[in-house]
Amino acid sequence: MKKRKKLTPPRPPVTARASVTTSPARTLDLPEKQEPDCPPLGLESLRVSDNQLDASSSQSFGLGPHRGRLNIQSGLEDGDLFDGAWCAEQQDAEPWLQVDARHPTHFSGIITQGRNSIWRYDWVTSYKVQFSNDSLTWWGSKNRSSGMDAVFPANSDPETPVLNLLPEPQVARFIRLLPQTWLQGGASCLRAEILACPVSDPNGLFPEVPVLGSSDTLDFRHHDYKAMRKLMKQVNEQCPNITRVYSIGKSHQGLKLYVMEMSDQPGEHELGEPEVRYVAGMHGNEALGRELLLLLMQFLCREYLRGDPRVTRLLTETRIHLLPSMNPDGYETAFRRGSELVGWAEGRWNHQGIDLNHNFADLNTPLWEAEDDGLVPDTVPNHHLPLPTYYTLPNATVAPETRAVIKWMERIPFVLSANLHGGELVVSYPFDMTRTPWAARELTPTPDEAVFRWLSTVYAGTNWAMQDPDRRPCHSQDFSSYGNIINGADWHTVPGSMNDFSYLHTNCFEVTVELSCDKFPHENELRQEWENNKDALLTYLEQVRMGIAGVVRDKDTEIGIADAVIAVDGINHDVTTAWGGDYWRLLTPGDYVVTASAEGYHAATRNCRVTFEEGPVPCNFHLTKTPKQRLRELLAAGAKVPPDLRRRLERLRGQN
Repeated sequence: MKKRKKLTPPRPPVTARASVTTSPARTLDLPEKQEPDCPPLGLESLRVSDNQLDASSSQSFGLGPHRGRLNIQSGLEDGDLFDGAWCAEQQDAEPWLQVDARHPTHFSGIITQGRNSIWRYDWVTSYKVQFSNDSLTWWGSKNRSSGMDAVFPANSDPETPVLNLLPEPQVARFIRLLPQTWLQGGASCLRAEILACPVSDPNGLFPEVPVLGSSDTLDFRHHDYKAMRKLMKQVNEQCPNITRVYSIGKSHQGLKLYVMEMSDQPGEHELGEPEVRYVAGMHGNEALGRELLLLLMQFLCREYLRGDPRVTRLLTETRIHLLPSMNPDGYETAFRRGSELVGWAEGRWNHQGIDLNHNFADLNTPLWEAEDDGLVPDTVPNHHLPLPTYYTLPNATVAPETRAVIKWMERIPFVLSANLHGGELVVSYPFDMTRTPWAARELTPTPDEAVFRWLSTVYAGTNWAMQDPDRRPCHSQDFSSYGNIINGADWHTVPGSMNDFSYLHTNCFEVTVELSCDKFPHENELRQEWENNKDALLTYLEQVRMGIAGVVRDKDTEIGIADAVIAVDGINHDVTTAWGGDYWRLLTPGDYVVTASAEGYHAATRNCRVTFEEGPVPCNFHLTKTPKQRLRELLAAGAKVPPDLRRRLERLRGQN
């Protein structure tokens, strides 16, 4: 890693030599009705393409105008292709950043940030704004009182977004930001978003603006805690026979962690029916996942009532649990700031300042240490690792939200899960923590690498945005070259992640879906984001049918055996049966040798073939009690020992 430069304390801003001249305005007529709250033009969400951005100069390609997008994140190295802002050359006397909206547009405001960098302080402290219809003749935004060019106050730190509304909204095709002053010792660097409303084009002089949206009649808006609770109640009332709303606990500030359960028998684990879950809002400022789950529950309810066969089968054969807000305290903080002003990190943590995705118990380290000592699986199991003692202490730094989710995981036999995040476009899978201590990134696959790659590819391959061949990288990594999937540890190490914990403490296979470059997209983006993800959300749930499933029963009584271990030859990770003896083992197509074992029973082994046909493939077991177990049960019941069992025990004693 590059040695960090010594940063000097920020000094008063210096005035740039740039002077702004205004040309006679060639404006279009303003519409009679002006919209006070225009949505973002789309710099952050990438709806504005790189070739719509231009600048007077750039220090390097990595600091070019295409990097002047709100909340864009830099790589670790200064001077690479992915720096954290647009920066004009030092000698540029009249710097400007320009956006071509491609259509007549009603500009109403600007949001700016400084440069994202771990090495430098750079931000603009004031700027002017100009407009044009042809990029040749420009006019400036004027103060209402003086008629002079308006100078807008900008940033006082690199990350906090600063909003300026125009004194008078302007209709034009082009907009320019002209930095006037910036931090002394720094450079003219900024990231921006433009607030703009579309303008009608009755003469058809410009290409038609693409319409973002969905034909589904759902509630496309952001929901705070009260609105979310109300919506979930409405879905439950609309579909009472297939829904149940329940709480798994409370946040640090006492907000309930509500879950929507959807199944043809809500509230009941049906023998042989797998349990799946989606979790969103682990980071409170990553709001898209929350809204997608609220949209998903509305959609499933509506389509079930319409008799849609795909949805009907999903709800008949699967028990689905949707947790839209794991961190409601953080979300409320972000919601109050608003989608464009929340920045990159505000609301990420819970009210205690804990990052919930680093807060689960580290079970990787004890497993890997036991593997290195040759203790797995004979002495130390390769599954259902217990919580470390330190983690269970009353004074352990464990968030109430984390404890609630762990108890939820332990209570319900989940098979498949995904947790929904934001800020990138990629699906990452376990392990999230690097095996080499202190390594920042390192490929660290699980024994179920093939399954996790399959699951990740299914979501990425059915997500419209990820499959767009023309999309550009969100920040500093082009995941499209990897098929839009990546091993989590090979991206960046995350000790204490929910993915790793879920895999090592329970039967559940879980991935992380990074849904969008924009962590908190504006409401007008939600329709398109729903279309981007709708099929992926459904198809991923259907993957719970992949592999084998069955029931492990007592051969004599036909009663299901709880906690029986299902081991697959060649895969050093086992799963266990639920309380009714049913199990599900996700596997990719192939031939497998599967062994079922349980305390007090002889193990049984059989061959199971997984095909590309929709499964799961039935793979049932009947286990026979060992003589010792039969004797133990008879003696406990006060019954007389049968002669055949007595003779077998005597033979065993003679052998010993």
